[in-house]
Amino acid sequence: MAKALFHKSQRVFVKPVGTWALIEKVVPHWVKDVDEPLRVTYECGLGRSFQSHELAAEESLARDSHVLRPDDDDSLLEHWHIARRRAKWRASIGGLGISDVGTYPVVVTDEDDQGGWRVTGGEYDRDPQRIEHQARMIACTPDLLQTVRQIADFCQEKPDDCPSELKQVAQRCASILRFVYQLDDAAEVDSATVAAE
Repeated sequence: MAKALFHKSQRVFVKPVGTWALIEKVVPHWVKDVDEPLRVTYECGLGRSFQSHELAAEESLARDSHVLRPDDDDSLLEHWHIARRRAKWRASIGGLGISDVGTYPVVVTDEDDQGGWRVTGGEYDRDPQRIEHQARMIACTPDLLQTVRQIADFCQEKPDDCPSELKQVAQRCASILRFVYQLDDAAEVDSATVAAE
């Protein structure tokens, strides 16, 4: 039988989506003639219900005071990739440098090859090279965030070995991580402010 591990209005990290959310509703799934629910799911306002293994409490994730350490929990590591989908709107899209004419890029961000980043046909037609570039950038984001975290950690753990130029880069890396993982006051800052720092 299942017990609720989280409560309504609790802030949790939603692993499949990679973002923080508040639990809006705790939904027990009952079976006739059983005293406890068979399972418990949680609605976080993200389009579907999540099970407890897909969520993590704030206390268990924020071990460090300034950055979230995704590599401490392998389930938080994202593995995004680019898939090609057939264009329904026009079979001849694409141009020089695009290997699969008649397709467009989709960045797949979940394990079922369903969810992710897509563009409309009109947007792709306007500037295919730009959309292809954006797809490559988005697919590399999890690896770049891991590199950013390694730089920030290195300078925090060995401040004497870190050159002054790298210390400024490490501070910027820590700021980006705080914004991405919505830690402390950085959750209130919008992306334009973070980019301007």
